Amino acid sequence: MREWADYTIEEGDGGTRLLLHGPLLIASIAVLDEKLRVHEGSVDQIDLSQVDHIDTVGAWTVLRFSRASGAEITGASEKARRLIEAVEGAESSADIEPRRPLLRFRVPEHVGKLVIEMAIGGRHMLGFVGALFTSIGYLIRHPSQFRMKAFVRQLELTGVTALPIIGLMSFLIGIVVAQQGAAQLRQFGAEIYTINLTGRLTLRELGVLMTSIMIAGRSGSAFAAQIGTMKLTEEIDAMRTIGVSPMEALVVPRVLALVVMMPLLGFYSSVLGIIGGAFVADLTLGIPFLTFLERIKEVVPLYDVWVGTIKAPVFGLIVAVTGCYQGMQVSGNSEEVGLRTTRSVVQAIFMVIVLDAFFAVFFTEVGWA
Repeated sequence: MREWADYTIEEGDGGTRLLLHGPLLIASIAVLDEKLRVHEGSVDQIDLSQVDHIDTVGAWTVLRFSRASGAEITGASEKARRLIEAVEGAESSADIEPRRPLLRFRVPEHVGKLVIEMAIGGRHMLGFVGALFTSIGYLIRHPSQFRMKAFVRQLELTGVTALPIIGLMSFLIGIVVAQQGAAQLRQFGAEIYTINLTGRLTLRELGVLMTSIMIAGRSGSAFAAQIGTMKLTEEIDAMRTIGVSPMEALVVPRVLALVVMMPLLGFYSSVLGIIGGAFVADLTLGIPFLTFLERIKEVVPLYDVWVGTIKAPVFGLIVAVTGCYQGMQVSGNSEEVGLRTTRSVVQAIFMVIVLDAFFAVFFTEVGWA
């Protein structure tokens, strides 16, 4: 049965004495602590001569009551005395949490930190891109050093295995674009222009844009997680130790694979989107499936295909470089892998959308509108 700490009050010539007895341990001091907190009588001495065991919680309880009542601690053993002195010396008057600055100071400070972090990150990214192109230049001069097996493996992972999800997504987007476009054009009796809307929008914008977003979430995040894990387990340091360049062995095959596969995936996505539009047009508009596809060749100018094809490798480069860069920045612990993976996806999608807007303005200015 557990023995609980307790106390008795004794009156003597030296005044009121609070005699503690029992083990002053964290497991047995709960009852005593509650009694001391509500004790109202005056106490001149706290006698610890009957205390057989004490820990830091017990020492703190005695010290706290001594300060509250102004009583002197007597009869303490050598161990009890050292513990009480240690607890008293460890006390701090600092706030448990630092005081937050005022809002008018806190917001500009936070914005300033973000701006500085963006500037530093941009400088590091520029250095990473420079190292990437230096490695590519070295491999061009020494083609025997290029890791063809790794490149082909990345072609399979980023391209072939992505076909089902990209195809399904593009087919459904084509259905949505054709259905919603037809619903609006029907008000003007212009349902036939659903073919123009679906074909041009899919080949020019949606095909490559949605593919880039999907690849950023699928392959870009995989690049960041794979390289980040290798960085965390010191595999990359081991590669440098044996004279293998991580940039040439890990980054270059991934970047080149995505640059090569993105135009093919973008075109594949556009084709599936058009097929989805033809499918819904056959069901709801009465436009035969093959007629829809034949009409696409007449209403979609060839430069729309070139617009999507030109944008695709640029988007692939952005996604691959962002994923590999964030993976190489991992350090510290496994939480950093998740953080950097998330950051790679967000940054890649943001940069792809910004560049897509730039391309839209640029191609309009050059007459490819």
